[in-house]
Amino acid sequence: MNLGVRQCFSVRRPWSLVKCLMWALVIFVQIHEHKGCLEEERIGLLQMKAFLKSHYNIGNCPLSWIEDADQISSDCCGWEGISCNSTTGHVIKLSLHDMKQRYIDERDDFYPRDTIREENIWLLNVSLFQPFKKLTSLDLSYNEIGGCIANEGFERLAVLRSLEVLNLANNFFEDSILPSLTQLSSLTTLVLAGNSHLGNWTTAAELHGLSKLSKLKHLILRGNNFGNQTFKVLGAQLPALESLNLGSSLYHMEVHLSIKEFHGLSKLSKLKHLDLSGNYFGKQILRVLGAQLPALKSLSLFDSRIEGPLSIKDLANFSRLEILDMGANRLNGSISPYIEALSSAKAISLSYNNFNGDFPSQDLCRLKKLEEFDISYNDFEGILPQCINNISSLRVLDISGNRFIGNLSSSLVASLNPTTIEYIDLSHNLFEGLFSFSSFANHSKLKVVRIMSDNSKLVIETENPMGWTPLFQLTALALQNCNLNKLTGNIPKFLFDQHRLEEVDFSHNKLKGNFPFWLLENNTSLRLLNLRNNSFEGQFYLQPEHHINVYSIDVSGNHLDGRLQENIGKITPNLRVLNISRNHFEGDLPSSIGDMSSLNVLDLSFNRFSGKVPTELVSKCTTLIVLNLQNNNFQGEIFSKHFKLSALMMLQLNSNQFTGTLSSVLSTLREMYLFDIGNNSMSGTIPNWIGNITMSGGTLVMNNNFFEGHIPCGLHSTFLIDLSHNSLSGPLPSCLDAPSIILLKGNKLTGSIPKALFNSSSLMTLDVRENNLSGTLLVEISTFSNLRILLLGGNNFSGMIPIQVCLLKKIGIMDLSRNSFSGTIPHCFHNISFGKINTTDLAFSQSYDTSSGFYMGETSSYACLLVRSHDSNYVNIVMPFDILVEVEFVTKYRSSSYKGGILDYMSGLDLSCNKLTGGIPTELGQLSSIHSLNLSHNQLRGLIPEKFSGLASIESLDLSHNSLSGEIPSTLIKLNFMGIFNVAYNNLSGKVPDMKNQFGTFEKSSYEGNRFLCGPPLENGCSTIAKKLNPKASERKWYEVDPTVFFASFSVTYIIFFSMVASILYINPYWRQMCFNLIEDIMYWSYFTILTPLKRLSNRLCRH
Repeated sequence: MNLGVRQCFSVRRPWSLVKCLMWALVIFVQIHEHKGCLEEERIGLLQMKAFLKSHYNIGNCPLSWIEDADQISSDCCGWEGISCNSTTGHVIKLSLHDMKQRYIDERDDFYPRDTIREENIWLLNVSLFQPFKKLTSLDLSYNEIGGCIANEGFERLAVLRSLEVLNLANNFFEDSILPSLTQLSSLTTLVLAGNSHLGNWTTAAELHGLSKLSKLKHLILRGNNFGNQTFKVLGAQLPALESLNLGSSLYHMEVHLSIKEFHGLSKLSKLKHLDLSGNYFGKQILRVLGAQLPALKSLSLFDSRIEGPLSIKDLANFSRLEILDMGANRLNGSISPYIEALSSAKAISLSYNNFNGDFPSQDLCRLKKLEEFDISYNDFEGILPQCINNISSLRVLDISGNRFIGNLSSSLVASLNPTTIEYIDLSHNLFEGLFSFSSFANHSKLKVVRIMSDNSKLVIETENPMGWTPLFQLTALALQNCNLNKLTGNIPKFLFDQHRLEEVDFSHNKLKGNFPFWLLENNTSLRLLNLRNNSFEGQFYLQPEHHINVYSIDVSGNHLDGRLQENIGKITPNLRVLNISRNHFEGDLPSSIGDMSSLNVLDLSFNRFSGKVPTELVSKCTTLIVLNLQNNNFQGEIFSKHFKLSALMMLQLNSNQFTGTLSSVLSTLREMYLFDIGNNSMSGTIPNWIGNITMSGGTLVMNNNFFEGHIPCGLHSTFLIDLSHNSLSGPLPSCLDAPSIILLKGNKLTGSIPKALFNSSSLMTLDVRENNLSGTLLVEISTFSNLRILLLGGNNFSGMIPIQVCLLKKIGIMDLSRNSFSGTIPHCFHNISFGKINTTDLAFSQSYDTSSGFYMGETSSYACLLVRSHDSNYVNIVMPFDILVEVEFVTKYRSSSYKGGILDYMSGLDLSCNKLTGGIPTELGQLSSIHSLNLSHNQLRGLIPEKFSGLASIESLDLSHNSLSGEIPSTLIKLNFMGIFNVAYNNLSGKVPDMKNQFGTFEKSSYEGNRFLCGPPLENGCSTIAKKLNPKASERKWYEVDPTVFFASFSVTYIIFFSMVASILYINPYWRQMCFNLIEDIMYWSYFTILTPLKRLSNRLCRH
């Protein structure tokens, strides 16, 4: 050291002295860093904020950008979005990402572009960035910028010689900005993703000048619209590119690739990373890329519609490839032995395909460099091979969503390299048996463990052996539906040693005890806590410290009780999802819930909350997308002038005690998927704008209230309309626009079914029972080709049932009872399915998906070589039918309610209480899948068809109160599922079927009113009935005459006598002449004996 000092100060070496002084100056500057930003740049930032606020009212441009006398707050290097060089004080990074704070999640495809209004798009003044001479990175993404002010384009940034990174993602720039970008010769990274108006060029001439970006290495053009000349253009203009992202940029057309179309790729000799995900390619893309880019190290073809099996030729040229992502395609078959061709692979993702067969053990275990392997959500089966342990570098293993079976081996997990394994996901398979979680104890690098069982046969034990200490610190732990600590039901004790947890999911277990508030205290970074469907009890209480990182808490389906703490909104200010439904909470809702200004989902349903909904909730929680308060005791008027929840997509207020009318404050809602205010005490008329608040395919439920007046015409484009059990009157509106489900039962509607309604081929359920509708069933009813449930009972319909009804072949439930239908029962009813369904046609068993959703905050991700996202906080707007569709149908003498998937399997025909005549069609016996048949209270005659023995699934058969005759077919005894059988009050005779099988359960009330039926369970024996019909001679009185015998013998005697007399007169003419003379003498005698005295009497009367 002393020698070095002497050399610095030696006169003989002046240059050494200068060098030492320079080094000293550098060290001095490093020790005494520049304090604060440059004044010129601070003023420039303030001018930028003022310009944005005054011209475009962008008031959210970082609030920390303020001019203050306080030295700390006025230092722009500490302002939000600003990074400065610690030595010079120059601003080097400027992030103005999402200044309007409109984007909930930074996903290219999240924010619906068509919902951005034209007036929100604004023009940028690039000159505002000129004061920042040393700027290296500028982020203007997600700002709805539509271009630049005239003569103030990006060419103004040419003076920024240090600018290397420019991010313009998710704006509305067009191709016109490209020439100005070519002036930025220092750029190494250019991000133009998500500009839907960008990329409509077709020739290289339109990109002339891109070659000036000679330093450009990374180009991200994801989510634009490019033609099939893109690769040729980029290859010619930017040969120095090292990474290229064209994901979701060619999706607007089917691309049929060839070597010629990808000729430009061969010029990208330095290209190492290529992302073509989200496009439409055929499987030939693999061979094309392998031929053009053999040196490629990273390739993403995620969600590119590649289908069919893999072959060895597809992967033959990828021996240098290190990262391959082919997830979310349509590939099938086996992946052995083709995967062995990827000899340099470090990360492979084949998730969300249709691969099948056993685990590719031998080929996979030869990939010694493999660090990440993801085959999640395929159809692989079998057991996990032991050779996985041979992959010593394995960091990520994801086999979730397959059909792997057998015991989950604790020894296999324990033998994974404890110094490398970081992420393991074994969820959604068919594992069973006992698994000891302590197998992970020595895996010091372990960060993420996900084991979610689908068959409830897996048992995870965390307390064996007792007192084990983990070497890991987890960030995410999901043990869902896996009988966690089945014997004790205790929450895992090793969690007391965990302090870095960000996500915990113990849902669908049987854990018990008090709410583990200590999980949030020990893990200050905890963001997501899911304890759904357990048996936790006691109060839900959080310590008063601010839990600013928590954005999702789900404790639904437990036994928590008491009141919500008053300050819950203040201690969780950033909460986005709160689900405490299906517990035993009670009392008033605290007003502090209004302090959750970021709340997106609030579910308080199925509790005992009471009182009025706090004004703070409906006025301050303006980011709410889902609000569910159903099945509580809330009361009062919720749609007051304070209601400002204009972002709502799902609102469920049903089964409370809300009052008031539909206030005009609701007219601001425009994107509702579900609006449910059923079963309350709301009143007034239904306004015309009510249909405008629901999106196409939305659901409107307002049943069981006191609404009156006419049904408005504004109800259009909805999936379900439920206005049942109100006091609505007037005719059915002819302007109902093709809903799938119409429920209008229990109102005062009049008139007939409008013809316009028959134009709805999408109608699946029509329920207009208990109204005053009249008229006949029109033949146009056959246009309801998709109708599954038709309920017209309890009205005044008349006329014959048209045979066109039989064209409704998908009908499962039909109720035409309690009307005035006449005529005969159509013989074609057997053409209707009535329970005969295909597994591909289960309309009610599937959830009704609105094909939309939203993300609640950040997506849980884990980044190694491949970034894998776990959308534990994704809320998909799915409304299952068991929530939306409920149908009542009378069977077995009672009105039963059927919900959801059971509606696909329930079947019945009710024609009771009409004026139907004629016989019962024998064809009805072909309805082998029908469960309920009711023909009672009509005027039917004839026999009970023998073919009714073919009603194999019948559970309830009611033929009572008709005029049926004959015997009850004995073959009905084969109907083993029949619980109700009623033929009372007919003219049936003969012996009742033997009391076997189900007939042994029927009482005499099923047969009463039939005088000549006999046998158990009736009191009349069949011998008694026979005596009544044919009594013995010994029991007759001497004066009794058998009328049947008398009339028979008299008729025979008369015929014989008449025949004999006629024969004699024909044979003997003498006797014949005597007979005629005798008849003539009698005639004369009668004339003089009777008529002569009568004439004398008449003359005497006339004289008087």
